[in-house]
Amino acid sequence: MNIENLKMFCLVVDEGSISQAARLSFVSQPAVTRQIHQLENFYGTLLFDRADGKMKVTETGRMLYPFAKVIVNDFNRSKEVIQQKTGENNQSLMVGASLTIGEYLLPSLLGEFQKQSPGIKVTLTIKNTPGILEDLTNDVIDLALVEGIVEDKHLIVEKFAEDELILVCPPDHPWSDKKEIHIKELLNERMIWRESVSGTRHIIENSLRKYGVLDEIGRYMEIDSTQAIKSAVEAGLGISILPRLTVDRELKHGLLRQVNISGVDIKRNLWLVKKSQRFNGNGVSSFAEFIISRQKTLSSSV
Repeated sequence: MNIENLKMFCLVVDEGSISQAARLSFVSQPAVTRQIHQLENFYGTLLFDRADGKMKVTETGRMLYPFAKVIVNDFNRSKEVIQQKTGENNQSLMVGASLTIGEYLLPSLLGEFQKQSPGIKVTLTIKNTPGILEDLTNDVIDLALVEGIVEDKHLIVEKFAEDELILVCPPDHPWSDKKEIHIKELLNERMIWRESVSGTRHIIENSLRKYGVLDEIGRYMEIDSTQAIKSAVEAGLGISILPRLTVDRELKHGLLRQVNISGVDIKRNLWLVKKSQRFNGNGVSSFAEFIISRQKTLSSSV
């Protein structure tokens, strides 16, 4: 057995298939299968059930997985420590971001960071908040940037920006010429929501619950893409409450209209999340410091 076998085992578990693990590793499927067999021979047990053309992690595979992740993670960090000590500056950084941050906020920030730190290779993963936090917990990524609520007390959470959630409607909607509406007027409209696990959705629901109207607002439509929601609102299918940073272009070009709700101000914090661990490489520390240093700029621009 060697460390590469453990790496491949973790990748197959994370991706759920040998073919995807092979594609990401730029090797053939038989090569992946061979590494898994070597690991199974070493431990003397099957790590995957192969029935009906599907792969399922066995009980012993599930037991091995957290140990394998720790071993692989510590091995990677040991290489980074030695590289830093010996002056080899090529480092890798795995960043995970929730959908809104990853699609609308991070691209320009990553470009700026890469110019500042060209020796750090950054890989970005974009998922919803629960998926990103799960990746962080499982050491698939080094740090996370999310807008949702983080309830895991074992994670280190730091605010890096603030965003406003605003009500938007199509330009031909009766509200488009109003300075503001009463919150009760939402009850007569078709509200388009993000999916139930969305961090943005939870924040909106908590705010509307505080104002006593959440249970009276219908769930006309749920869409798991902010871009698709914007298109639906533009097409006149309903209204929605969305992060300002996601609709800035549409507001400037008159494709959507912002509608103020009297006495209602919905804001949310954007969070930088890390695991509490023995060692954070220079890449993680550099990126975290870079993001936090732009807190005031980011909050004023989103």
